[in-house]
Amino acid sequence: MPTEDTASAPVPHRSWARRRGGLIAAAAVLTGCSLLVIPQLPTGPRNAGSLLQTFLPWLGLAVPLLLLMAAVRRSWPAAAAVLVPAVVWASLFGTSMTDKRGTGGDLSVLSHNVSESNRSPGQTARQLISSGADLIALQEMSPEAVPRYQRALAKTHPYHVVRGGVGLWSSLPLHGGRTVPVMPWPRALRATVDTPKGPLAVYVAHLASVRVAPDGFAARRRNEAIGRLAAAVRSERASRVVVAGDMNGSTRDTALRPLTEQLHSAQEEAGAGLGLTWPAEFPLVRIDQILVRGVTPVSSWTLPRTMSDHLPAAASLRL
Repeated sequence: MPTEDTASAPVPHRSWARRRGGLIAAAAVLTGCSLLVIPQLPTGPRNAGSLLQTFLPWLGLAVPLLLLMAAVRRSWPAAAAVLVPAVVWASLFGTSMTDKRGTGGDLSVLSHNVSESNRSPGQTARQLISSGADLIALQEMSPEAVPRYQRALAKTHPYHVVRGGVGLWSSLPLHGGRTVPVMPWPRALRATVDTPKGPLAVYVAHLASVRVAPDGFAARRRNEAIGRLAAAVRSERASRVVVAGDMNGSTRDTALRPLTEQLHSAQEEAGAGLGLTWPAEFPLVRIDQILVRGVTPVSSWTLPRTMSDHLPAAASLRL
């Protein structure tokens, strides 16, 4: 027969459960600390900081997972610890998730990486025209597709400038189109749009692509292009500036700070949600940006998918 001491011995399962609860709590605190630290990281060796910052919002998925694990273990201390990453995530992204879109505005801008492999430029152009945007900034046009976009947009947006694979079409007069040398070949342009409320400097850019490789986050060429584009914007004399295009990076990426320190994101100021744009099938990041200075974003949104692997991004602005 078991003795009294044996009967009152600790139950191993309960000890294991308490241990697992402690591990869950530790993981929750680590997640919260990561959410605080990652936005402050420099790009770092092999651009690891940039990669983590680009996908930072998705770290919030750890919160419901950890909460579920705490519930399964019936550990109230672990559940309480999950509040740490939940509060930190809400402080970072909570305002982004609220609907800040307004109505009206003096001018609407649309930016879209149309993809070199787009098989239906005309159809894509018609979809973009239906948005009613006054300015349409396109990136990654193939040489063969440029004339097709020109024909499709000519009636509604008769003013345009094209440099390499980037172009700007406008329903308002524009002039002074020129290449902005951010890379050895044309990947950015600048033009002045004559609006009823005065001139607006518009930059359209397609920065170098980045790759996740075994040796890290390959972003050196993009980072160099960011520096050159930021320098051009810094020397811009116009009081109203819009920079639109595929930046191949999130505004939370510290590599984009030379730009984001000068400009405001229309999505962050007047959007609803994170406004993710790539890949179009299941958007994970927002790398297509509309950045402004001297104008006020009224609303920002993404459009339905075209034949591209990016979603179009649009914004309404008050001049």
